[in-house]
Amino acid sequence: MLQIALTLIVFLIIVIPTGRYMYHIAAGKRTFADPVFNRIDNFIYKISGINPADGMNWKQYAIALIVTNAVMILIGYLILRIQSIPLFNPNGISNMNPDLAFNTIISFMTNTNLQHYSGETGLSYLSQMLVITFMMFVSASSGYAACIAFIRGLAGKTKDDMGNFFVDLVRITTRILIPFSLIGGLLLVWQGVPQNFSGNIIAQTLEGTYQVIATGPIAAVEIIKHLGTNGGGFLGANSSTPLENPTILTNLIELWSMMLLPGACVIMFGKMVAVNREGKKEGFIDKFFGREGFTVFMAMSILFLIGLGVCFWAESQGNPILGNLGLSQVMGSMEGKEVRFGIAQSALFTTTTTSFTTGTVNNMHDTLTPLGGMVPMLHMMLNVVFGGKGVGLMNMIMYVILAVFICGLMIGRTPEYLGKKIEGREMKLVALTIIIHPLLILGFSALAVSLQSGLAGITNPGFHGLSQVLYEFASSAANNGSGFEGLADNTLFWNISTGLVMFFGRYLSIMLQLAIAGSLMRKNFVNQTAGSLRTNTVSFAIILVVVVYIFAALTFFPSLALGPIAEHFALWG
Repeated sequence: MLQIALTLIVFLIIVIPTGRYMYHIAAGKRTFADPVFNRIDNFIYKISGINPADGMNWKQYAIALIVTNAVMILIGYLILRIQSIPLFNPNGISNMNPDLAFNTIISFMTNTNLQHYSGETGLSYLSQMLVITFMMFVSASSGYAACIAFIRGLAGKTKDDMGNFFVDLVRITTRILIPFSLIGGLLLVWQGVPQNFSGNIIAQTLEGTYQVIATGPIAAVEIIKHLGTNGGGFLGANSSTPLENPTILTNLIELWSMMLLPGACVIMFGKMVAVNREGKKEGFIDKFFGREGFTVFMAMSILFLIGLGVCFWAESQGNPILGNLGLSQVMGSMEGKEVRFGIAQSALFTTTTTSFTTGTVNNMHDTLTPLGGMVPMLHMMLNVVFGGKGVGLMNMIMYVILAVFICGLMIGRTPEYLGKKIEGREMKLVALTIIIHPLLILGFSALAVSLQSGLAGITNPGFHGLSQVLYEFASSAANNGSGFEGLADNTLFWNISTGLVMFFGRYLSIMLQLAIAGSLMRKNFVNQTAGSLRTNTVSFAIILVVVVYIFAALTFFPSLALGPIAEHFALWG
């Protein structure tokens, strides 16, 4: 428990200055690095024909994001289909087949990084760099850009200007992702993560057999996969292998990297809204979080800590079947886990990677205990426990508006949030945004278990088999990318179905959320009165947590009861 507590304390120490830095970038305020980055950004604007002064309304912003992403999808797909060319391909990797290439390019452009292939045998170095690494940067930048535009809409500084998507994309990439990745990547190389263009190494073992050891530009992929909440591993075993995660220090660096920017986004939100609405900051919370941001941060933290506690407890209990065989379960359930990380770091990594929608793993999620495996599944179903690439904050604001609406009905007042009235148009869009996520998960899960092509992928029939299906589509819809890897998913059905879920789960939500922000942006501010519901209090944070759990119970409890909960009772009697 002490190592978990210390890890989270360090996260809190580093997330506050990072959030303030992101706020200065989003708001166009001066930073210490401007003399360098201004030259870089202006050069990119000049060669790209971008005018930083051109603002966009929500429709223009959404279209720019989707069209830009679509062009990158097309180019990336073509590269995967011709990757067998002898360019940065020392291991002679062949071309990807069409349906796997479709799934892979959608996966990485939507920041999901679901992998139906093993990286060391499925991709050439050319694809790893031009497709995978590149997509990890621009998909994360696209998500954070959408989040910044969304916050501008909520703040209501202008009536029809959410900023410029291309400017936001460039500034986030050059001022946040690239410099942070350079620092983190060097730290990983220092700890032993490979970074080269050499071919695989054939080593003779002490037993006289031969082992293939993969190398390549691993560190470059490793840092952005966590910093951008991507999750796709250079190797099939992801961060459970010593090549991607060799020491406890790299494990901590990867944990902090995936937690850093999603947490900082909440602080950025609080600062942007507070300055625009109140014009002044006072006290610790106002100075470092912004009161509205602190409320959301608190609600997300409560959800995270509850999930972490359940996962850690469940894994610490061990496996009763192995206990009945006379095997000691003092260390907990160590199946599928690295001994060097143990239960604590495995549970923390598992909860973090699915709460911050990263998808990287340092243990096999398919071997988690039923309740331990239910936590990452539930957090992806909620998709608001910090979340990743800015989208998690946007999703949580949907629940904030829903909570404000419910509370407003209870006290007989027109709901208000951030000084704007929440009316019928906004609530319809919020309801549609919230319902898309469970519809994709449950609808496609039902389709999978009703078709033979879907059932063929289940390798563990019974309760756990249903959990494998639910986890796969929850991971796809939440743009997470981790999996219960016992599922045989590299087939036409699973490649196409999860590809569609990833696409709709990403872009439908972003479009609707930008529409909500655009609608609120055009409204006039209303004066707060004694009867106005305050949304910057501890009590509202608790209300928000309750609303999120109620929604989860109403939508996902029946399916969870048939999967991990039923498996738990079958295991424990």
